[in-house]
Amino acid sequence: MGDINMANRQCCDLDIRDYKTKKPWMFADFCNTTTMGFSSDPVYANKKGQKCIKFDNPLDGTIAMTFQVHPFKIYAMLSDGEIETSGILAQKEVVQGGESGKLTVEGTPVAGTVFVYKEDDFGGTEIKGSFSEKTFTATSTEDIKTNEKYVVGYLEKKETGIKKVSFNNKKIPKYFYVQMSTLDKNEEGELVPMRITCYKGSPQRKLDLSFASDGDPAEITITLDALVDENGDVLDMIEVVSEE
Repeated sequence: MGDINMANRQCCDLDIRDYKTKKPWMFADFCNTTTMGFSSDPVYANKKGQKCIKFDNPLDGTIAMTFQVHPFKIYAMLSDGEIETSGILAQKEVVQGGESGKLTVEGTPVAGTVFVYKEDDFGGTEIKGSFSEKTFTATSTEDIKTNEKYVVGYLEKKETGIKKVSFNNKKIPKYFYVQMSTLDKNEEGELVPMRITCYKGSPQRKLDLSFASDGDPAEITITLDALVDENGDVLDMIEVVSEE
């Protein structure tokens, strides 16, 4: 079967699996750009100052995915691959003053994190007092007036209703087995499936996020270093010439 010229103008979908177990971790069909590349820097033995014999260093490869639309789980690739369900949220609650210099909040503040201010002075002059069981009691009852509004700032630990990815030096990124799927188009107008396999991908711990009110939506790139697996494999390119 002779080779037919082909071209490509279609981003890859990524089948991402746990490296050790090969259990599916995510199917990423939301990328705008996917890239794969490798290099092998040469070294030379010289004869009279001229390159005579070439030696190739081991392959150094990467795959990368760039996207604007994505699930939250994708950030876990840069941590340990896990999603946590508890975390700390900063709360700013507007509360109406009650009798005897008291305020009652809806949330459950972490002890020692409650601070109270007049409604238009958040972060300004603090109203001193004590807090117990959702109720703040001003040291001077005159500081909290009935039916007037105040702002209570506090930290709240949520155990449900949230997803969290933690980035720290205790959490080490997992290795992933990744196969990228795309379609080439040949000169006869036929679509030819192409697969690119990264046998052992290690996410680079690098993330840049920019949130803006105008311009293009935020763009994120996650890059994996292509390592060698126990069989000596790094990267493969496969052209599927028959679906049989």
